[in-house]
Amino acid sequence: AMGAERRFHRLKREWGFDEFIPIKAFNDASNGFLLEDTCVFGAEVFVSKERSTGKGECLSMIKDAPSIKHVWRIENFSKLRSECCDSQVFSSGDQKWQIQLYPKGRRHGTGTHLAVYLALADSTTLTPGSKIYAEFTLRLLDQAQARHIAGKADFWFSASNPESGWARYVSFTYFNKPGNGCLVKDVCLVEAEVTVHGISNAL
Repeated sequence: AMGAERRFHRLKREWGFDEFIPIKAFNDASNGFLLEDTCVFGAEVFVSKERSTGKGECLSMIKDAPSIKHVWRIENFSKLRSECCDSQVFSSGDQKWQIQLYPKGRRHGTGTHLAVYLALADSTTLTPGSKIYAEFTLRLLDQAQARHIAGKADFWFSASNPESGWARYVSFTYFNKPGNGCLVKDVCLVEAEVTVHGISNAL
């Protein structure tokens, strides 16, 4: 039997023929297919170069996805010297996450604004072509009057795009002003609320 070229992938692991040969013809000994209650099957396979890599994907949505919150307490803020500071690792949707804070700013907000991002803690664990669809909120908690500053977004996280956030999250003028509650006794609190809605894998 000769068949057209077929593509195998994780959702299509087998190809074949529903009507390979009529039973009557198969059982007729004169045809040579069944002799002394014995038959022989063979397969000849030619593997050709993949021509449609990355053109298909499998999206798995998470029903009633839970929302996970993580609060990061940053002490001795004025003494931070690193360009980027990372929170403790926390989990949401079977993924590991971190909050990233740039105390001196980042990109177009350098020197004027605090930058805050949500990032995959280890994007190297993702398989090629995999993406994580997450909805998240990053809050700078007001420790005085609960007038929190919040940024909300949704994003497809991947190995090539492992982070999302704001380079101009809040101005240093507002952040450092006494009474605004962002920085109290050299301590600030950043909260991440993360909901993973789905995972996409390339076929």
